Amino acid sequence: MTVDEELIERALRVASRAHRSQSRKGSDLPYIAHPFAVALLLQQHGWTDPELLAAALLHDVLEDTAVTHDDLAQQFPARVLEWVAGLSEQKTDAAGQLRPWEDRKRDHLRSLKGSPLPVRAIALADKLHNLRSMQFDLQAGEPLWSRFNVPRERVLWYHAAMIEACNGGEPELRSLVDAVRAALDAIKLDTPQ
Repeated sequence: MTVDEELIERALRVASRAHRSQSRKGSDLPYIAHPFAVALLLQQHGWTDPELLAAALLHDVLEDTAVTHDDLAQQFPARVLEWVAGLSEQKTDAAGQLRPWEDRKRDHLRSLKGSPLPVRAIALADKLHNLRSMQFDLQAGEPLWSRFNVPRERVLWYHAAMIEACNGGEPELRSLVDAVRAALDAIKLDTPQ
């Protein structure tokens, strides 16, 4: 096994174990399907760097699991850790209380705007998979909007704002930006205003 293959395998295992008891919002689909899909979408859009793919697989572990920064630092190169940290929202305040959704999202968008290109690519692939999953559920007649803690308009605002925060006009991001925009437009057409 090459060093790159070992890195990807380690990321697959860490993410799979970290997310093992989680499912996708409002479904019984194992959560790990999402990081796998994000990595696959990146490859489909020409992003093949093994460290970037490892970060894609791990992109939600700091934010949504018990895995810590130190846990990852012991197992992954600094760039992987930096990118995963750059993708993670600060969900709680200093007292350990959940921060308001709007505050978390605005801070995250601000942070992403100045992030390195790989972080923004992963963020776009993340949103692309989320939007495509949402569209799939809508077309299947699933009750989508009740899954969220904010109204439909805020969910759509956040995805549009994410496109703008991540799009710095770089040609490397063009296909991802276009795909996320198309997916967002499709969601808007599939649901009532």
